[in-house]
Amino acid sequence: MDWISDEFLISLIVGFNYFVLFYFAFTNTVYLILLSVSAKVALNQLFRSRYAGYQEIASSPLTPPVSILVPANNEKLTIVDTVESLLDLDYPIHEVIVINDGSTDETLETLIQHFRLRKVDLIYRPITPTTPVKGFYTSPEFPNLMVIDKPKSGKPDSLNVGINACRSPYFCTVDADTVLEKDALLKLIKPILEYPEEVVSCGGIVRVMDGCTVEHGRVTKIELPKKSILMFQVVEYLRAFLFGRTGWSALNCLLILSGAFSLFKKKIVQEVGGYSLQTVTEDFELIVRLHRHMKEKKEKYKILFIPEPVSWTQVPNRYVMLARQRRRWQRGLATVLISNIRMFFNPKYGRIGLFAMPYTFFIELLGPVVELLGYVAIPLAYYFKILNVEMFWLFLLLALLYGIFLSIGAIFLEEITYRRYPRWTSVLRLMLYGIFENLGYRQLNAWWRLQALFQLVFRKDSWERATRRRFRVSSSTQKEDKN
Repeated sequence: MDWISDEFLISLIVGFNYFVLFYFAFTNTVYLILLSVSAKVALNQLFRSRYAGYQEIASSPLTPPVSILVPANNEKLTIVDTVESLLDLDYPIHEVIVINDGSTDETLETLIQHFRLRKVDLIYRPITPTTPVKGFYTSPEFPNLMVIDKPKSGKPDSLNVGINACRSPYFCTVDADTVLEKDALLKLIKPILEYPEEVVSCGGIVRVMDGCTVEHGRVTKIELPKKSILMFQVVEYLRAFLFGRTGWSALNCLLILSGAFSLFKKKIVQEVGGYSLQTVTEDFELIVRLHRHMKEKKEKYKILFIPEPVSWTQVPNRYVMLARQRRRWQRGLATVLISNIRMFFNPKYGRIGLFAMPYTFFIELLGPVVELLGYVAIPLAYYFKILNVEMFWLFLLLALLYGIFLSIGAIFLEEITYRRYPRWTSVLRLMLYGIFENLGYRQLNAWWRLQALFQLVFRKDSWERATRRRFRVSSSTQKEDKN
């Protein structure tokens, strides 16, 4: 066709290059704003924590009871440590509800044996419709522990079962391969005590447990992992939580809280119908639906990220499992954004509709597409002799250095505030991996996210599950267990 000429292709490539420059400048300007806001918030939070009065919260009769929900499917290797950490929390009144989602690896039997549980008859009246419950298990020795057995129906349905069964006005979701620091729930409840009518949900930071030592459900020694794939994720999690979610929370535009450690007002969650069964990222979908619900009711509310309360969780230790996780996250991101498309650029939803949702769609969701097209445009520009080689290498260097700056900035923020890795060798390793992750790992992530978009179009959405591993324990604990 005559109109598809070299001149047309050249104009197209030049136009795309200008678009990439604008895209790069806009994206990294937002990242810089988030990093600046996060630094200010983290420093303020650190100063306030010295006078937070957590002991007063622990002893106050006004501190609301909390139900901790732990959905579990084939979690035999980690479930006991997780439950022990939750039972031993510094919190005045809390119950732990484990929902066994049709496990086939003796998860239920392990819980029954370790905590000496007995099957009991309880009345189950579901407010949110769920699959039928097979049985309830309790123990006189652990009066604040309940295990619910049910057929396999997925994590969202299991959480809805837990919401129906819990007796507290607030519930906290915790993954079955996650342990909380002893004071984590006290720190997470504090904003609710300060703004009881406004805060509908808040979440804490999730850190990589791999490399750490766990004894009886408690992280007793913090170390960095040895494998590169795990180190990349340590840096990634620090950047995502310490300046990503902290910044969005300060701007009241937070769209996601990690299901591994989040606290919710039960009444509001029940009003919106509980967790959706139509997505593989139920935590993200619920937060977006809460925003939409509260904006449509025109009520003042807060959804907050608190960087101080800490949970520790396992992350994938093989690239094949990591790829599955990232593809699942990307597919979930796409389905939730598309299902809430009416919120985009809609002033009815305030900052969420005018900025947070469009940003997440065009930057977080479509970022891999723009990156892939950039890789195609470069050789085409070189072929048509319109590529300024010097400018190309300068732009590439600038992009690389800026990515390194963001990673190092998150590590530096960690070092001057929370200092979970106080050894200078650990900080040096983090900084080195903050550099190295931009040289292949980030591009690999972009490829996985791009694959997810193709899967969403050409293949049915599915859950790609990661395998579990035992927590690392000290040699003395191993000897005690054998004895």
